[in-house]
Amino acid sequence: MFALDRDLVFFDLETTGLDILNDRIVQIALIKYPAEGGAPEELDLWVNPEIPIPPSSLAVHGITEEMVASAQTFFDLAPLINLFIGDADLAGFNSNRFDVPMLMQEFARCGIRFSVAHRRLIDVQTIFHRMEPRNLKAAYRFYCNAPLENAHNALADVRATVEVLKGQLQKYAELAVEDENGQPATSPIRNDMQALHDFTNDPSKVDSSKRFRREPDGSIVFNFGKYQGRPIKGNETYLKWMLEAEFSEEVKDLIRQWLQ
Repeated sequence: MFALDRDLVFFDLETTGLDILNDRIVQIALIKYPAEGGAPEELDLWVNPEIPIPPSSLAVHGITEEMVASAQTFFDLAPLINLFIGDADLAGFNSNRFDVPMLMQEFARCGIRFSVAHRRLIDVQTIFHRMEPRNLKAAYRFYCNAPLENAHNALADVRATVEVLKGQLQKYAELAVEDENGQPATSPIRNDMQALHDFTNDPSKVDSSKRFRREPDGSIVFNFGKYQGRPIKGNETYLKWMLEAEFSEEVKDLIRQWLQ
């Protein structure tokens, strides 16, 4: 099983679309592995998005507006979801690029500041794409030697993601070999959440939408527009403009911290 010093929550979202600022969650499924051991806990919730579900999204996950019409809204469910996650690390499939920022944005609409600053983020897709570049269905077949049934159902997908990470840890265990000095090599694919976090995250990434970038010397620069490549320090006027413009709550929260 996983080597944990903190709870680990795998999760997956089904949504009305891929626009983090304007789309909404229609299903969220979570599986929590307690650091102290014991059986994992599951939470599977349908969510009323309060906006239409377009045909393009319906074709992916099959969740109709009628199916979620009587479900609670994310505003109603946010306290329960926040409590379930607690201070756990987060894991998922393509979660760093989509699920994590989407979840943060939904929490922000409810007035809940859901920070990932002190969480480790393990993106199982990144491990897979670096080792065997394919999708979740192929990953499941490759690591679990079985076809993935009921793909694009959030709970089925998050269960599959759990099994894929288990398979990855087993398959790549042989990478932890000795180096030229006879000492254990530091393999990125080992049963250690910090190592998996480091392996699946870009050290230059500051925010999920990549509006900022961290340079090798630790300084932070703009990563878009006319200020691209310029340091944030000394450009506070532009940061203040961003606070009033259409950027994610994650970006605005970082700016508020820098302007303090």
